[in-house]
Amino acid sequence: MESSRKHIRFGIDLGGTKIEIIALQEGQGEVYRRRVATPQGNYLATIGAICELVFTAEKELGQQGSVGIGIPGAISAHSGLVKNANSTCLIGNPLQQDLQSKLKREIRISNDANCMTVSEANDGTAKDANVVFGVIVGTGTGGGISIHKKVLDGANLIAGEWGHNPMPWQEDYEKVKCYCGKYNCIETYLSGPGFLNRYQMQGGTAESPKEILRLVDSEDELAVKALEQYLKNMAKALASVINVLDPDTIVVAGGLSHIKQIYKHVPELWQEYVFSDRVDTKIVKAEHGDSSGVRGAAWLWG
Repeated sequence: MESSRKHIRFGIDLGGTKIEIIALQEGQGEVYRRRVATPQGNYLATIGAICELVFTAEKELGQQGSVGIGIPGAISAHSGLVKNANSTCLIGNPLQQDLQSKLKREIRISNDANCMTVSEANDGTAKDANVVFGVIVGTGTGGGISIHKKVLDGANLIAGEWGHNPMPWQEDYEKVKCYCGKYNCIETYLSGPGFLNRYQMQGGTAESPKEILRLVDSEDELAVKALEQYLKNMAKALASVINVLDPDTIVVAGGLSHIKQIYKHVPELWQEYVFSDRVDTKIVKAEHGDSSGVRGAAWLWG
């Protein structure tokens, strides 16, 4: 068989703001990539956007391939419906069934954080680690676990979902409701919207996390304070993970992974909360950036 006809794996990252597709071809690596905006709050339009990406890619490449998708949630083993998705229009819908019907093939779906984690554990910044905890801080706050290069799903398909535990060692008691229905979940502190909301609750006028960080560079007092609190909350939240899982490496991805202060200051701060005399866990930025999830999705087909 000629090399141009070797197996193609399509990976799709379904995010809160963008949908990305990548094509990995045997022996050649990445051969195609495209992004589109995620239709906001519209399940049927999201299905349509995913299918259009796949069909367009296959037309341009001249062949079909397997499809793996990383989503900001999970497929319930009981009902087959989406659960735990911060893109709430997906919740309660038969995403896998609908896509298989439209694409006319079996597809594989996993949590986006699982996809990112297994990608980084195999050939990314955590490739030398045995136990990896993956963090996505962006539209939501997700997590995944890789042990010996394999995803740990868990009995309920929620392994690594740290974002919907309460913030440990909480110092402020202002109640912020999470989309899941509980109050003061870690996600309400560490996601992009959570970071922005808590900054604005203190009187800040910036309208995006990026703007807050620009104000930090200008030494704006309120923005600096907001970032300091964000780093402390990150340290506390990850310390609780270290106390349970004790990973070799924590990999951070998502839009807020670009906050450079995370990698210097969080390890300095979490020592106070980790139940050990020293902490050897490393915290690193995802090598493949926000492409880690889409690459991991492609590898759901092994």
